[in-house]
Amino acid sequence: MAVTSRRAGRRRSMSQINVVPFIDVMLVLLIIFMVTAPLQQQGVEVDLPEADAQPLQDEKSQREAIVVTVTRDGQLSLNQGPQVGVSLDRDELRGIVADLLAQHPGTQVYVRGDRFVDYGRVVDAMVSVQSAGAQRVGLITDPPDLSARDR
Repeated sequence: MAVTSRRAGRRRSMSQINVVPFIDVMLVLLIIFMVTAPLQQQGVEVDLPEADAQPLQDEKSQREAIVVTVTRDGQLSLNQGPQVGVSLDRDELRGIVADLLAQHPGTQVYVRGDRFVDYGRVVDAMVSVQSAGAQRVGLITDPPDLSARDR
């Protein structure tokens, strides 16, 4: 009995961690990331044609690839280099792609052509890229809309 009375006389201190500052910091970080995330995405809006093609396997090479975009009105732009997303003429495009390929030989090169652009503009972009030193040029498409096909 003496043992239990001795334990009953001592009070254990309760340790609690105040998490309110932690929650405040996390909310501030969340707001910062929500605001800056849309700013990180750059690009030109293009309505890609749909094709039942195999997706590219290596995501790392997709991120590092040089992508030439041909917009609906025939404007050319790049996803890399000094003028990202800016309208370029053929000579500027050729020069920038040649510089990028000289810095990183073997880089994949793709053309994103709007489905409503004149086919000649897409071929023209491919020829410009090939004349800049690209050995192989691929075309980027969107996967077909399976729900529309099932109707």
